[in-house]
Amino acid sequence: MEADCPTRTTSITKLTAVSAKPVNPGTTHSLSPMDHSMALHSLHLIFYYPESTFGSQDLEFLRVSLSEVLCSYPPVTGRLTRGRDERWEVKCNDAGVRLLSRKVACTIDEWLRTADGLEESDLTLWEDLPGDPSIWSPFRIQINEFEGGGMAIGVSCTHLHADFTSLAALFKSWSEVHRSKAIEHQPIFQKPILTGRPKPEIAKSPLIQYYETKSTASSPSVKMATATFLFSDSALKKGVLESQDRCPGTTSFDFLAALFWICIERLKNTKNFPKSSLSVCVDSRKFVKPPLPFRYFGNALHFSQLSLPKEDMCCSGVAEVTRQIHDHVTNLREEEFWSAWEWLMLRKSGSPFRMYGPELTCVNMEHLSVYEMMFQDGSRPVHVSCNIGNIEGEGLIVVMPSREGGSFARTVMVALPEEEMDKLCEDQEILQLEPIFILRQRK
Repeated sequence: MEADCPTRTTSITKLTAVSAKPVNPGTTHSLSPMDHSMALHSLHLIFYYPESTFGSQDLEFLRVSLSEVLCSYPPVTGRLTRGRDERWEVKCNDAGVRLLSRKVACTIDEWLRTADGLEESDLTLWEDLPGDPSIWSPFRIQINEFEGGGMAIGVSCTHLHADFTSLAALFKSWSEVHRSKAIEHQPIFQKPILTGRPKPEIAKSPLIQYYETKSTASSPSVKMATATFLFSDSALKKGVLESQDRCPGTTSFDFLAALFWICIERLKNTKNFPKSSLSVCVDSRKFVKPPLPFRYFGNALHFSQLSLPKEDMCCSGVAEVTRQIHDHVTNLREEEFWSAWEWLMLRKSGSPFRMYGPELTCVNMEHLSVYEMMFQDGSRPVHVSCNIGNIEGEGLIVVMPSREGGSFARTVMVALPEEEMDKLCEDQEILQLEPIFILRQRK
């Protein structure tokens, strides 16, 4: 937030939402090795709804429907505790979800035009994991009412508990219950679906070396800035179709990951390094066999690394780098996921590390149907933000669906060291696609 721009949000109430149905005493929820590895990060989804979505009495109705949906999500209302092996687990004790309401001193349209990424953080409720989390709520919900009736609902949680697919599914279930609909994807919490598989080879493969390097790497702490780029369907169609001529099946994610990787690489003073590396994060639910259900609640992410010679990146252009990213993602194998899973399980130190970094990381969230999450039939969000806490290193790119819909339109959220963000937003190769900038953070 700029120094001369005071906060426009005011706290109204602080409550706790509990499940409408008590959980069985003694119920616990175990956390997987992948869950534990993500504990340094937090997740924040913010859904912006137009003025017509909620009435004056809907805040209390939202709390009622939240209590109903929490009956299906016992780990969400529980509290962290140490298990027998000193690893975290969730004691499902119905302690509840922290719920905060705030007023925002502007309209929703004005906010999206003038707020930056730092001010947007006022719309989510978050505190870092304390030393003793026995009374600390790992899930937080903040309901923000704008002047004129618009609303933003911010949902936050520890990355230790869930990934974005799971957090979005929780939100979707809430919106369905609020509309008196059946929950489409009843959550699955059991971990046996991730066990009983043939043990993979844990050799010094490039993937395992990548994870080992990541687990011991450190990054200088620099101030990060954020910006959101809205790309229209027509603007991306030409670039994606040209890439498909060279590489059939190319997606908007492939194209945008390549574009931003090249543009960000040009900003960095790393001439002494002949190669550039990109960490690629995808949801692995579909590429393991049998596929993990969409409703599996937890972390099912897969991180991998693609490295290319810088000279080739500069000479070959976006289309060739797009092909390289597409081939990398489509050639991911189930064995790689299980190798990473087994390596995390066998680590002598179970301590978490920064999964998003230190190299530039690009996250594919194209599969999230966030604009279908309605609390009133026909009233879709006007924007959805997707933020990850505790980011360090070279930066983060998150590719999400767009409210516009269409086969190609996407929203791209970027976090970079502050001195690089203004230069990225002036990059002519990006500007040729005529993005709309919102929630842009400046020096």
